Amino acid sequence: MLPYIVIVLCCIAAYLIGSCNSAIIVVKLLKHEDVREFGSKNAGLTNVLRCFGKGPALATLIADLLKGCLTILIIKAVVSASGFTGDIMTVGYIAGLLVMLGHVFPVWYGFKGGKGVLVTATVLLAIDPLTFAIVIPVFIIMLVITKYVSVSSITAAIAYPIVTFLVQYFAKHLEPSSVWIHTGFAALSGILIIYMHRANIRRLMDGTENKFSFSKK
Repeated sequence: MLPYIVIVLCCIAAYLIGSCNSAIIVVKLLKHEDVREFGSKNAGLTNVLRCFGKGPALATLIADLLKGCLTILIIKAVVSASGFTGDIMTVGYIAGLLVMLGHVFPVWYGFKGGKGVLVTATVLLAIDPLTFAIVIPVFIIMLVITKYVSVSSITAAIAYPIVTFLVQYFAKHLEPSSVWIHTGFAALSGILIIYMHRANIRRLMDGTENKFSFSKK
């Protein structure tokens, strides 16, 4: 019973930690502004870079990396120490989805947060580094080709569950039941990312979506 109580508490903690939106906190501390009132109104890395420059964007990147990756690593360690003998990787996926939900719908900020792309990537790094090492180049390649962060994010979101299945079934040879469970959580994350980009999709169709450039302040 104890391991499952620990898992529930860790999942609650994952959501609450995820709700600590790095973009909002960094911009408030460094610029004394609310990032959600500028640019695309999105509390995410791209909007921080576009509206406030590379310094705050780098701080946001580091904060999100620590938030996603460290949270999952600590939760996996705590759950393992509690005597849990089940699939610890599945625990990582559950906690990871809750970190993402906290980031996208933060309880501390009126449930208005970011789109979850960066935090999902950092969570994935802690859960399945091999899948991370494949999905991230997909994002980068699409960004180089299209110059649209939204297109790159959506493409990576689609690739995430597909790569998860292929890596875990053919490369890692995990139990089929675990592979399908992990793929399901990856698909849920991907669907949420795509849903959060619905306004970007409309702008892409209208031809009004902004292209990405590193030539910022």
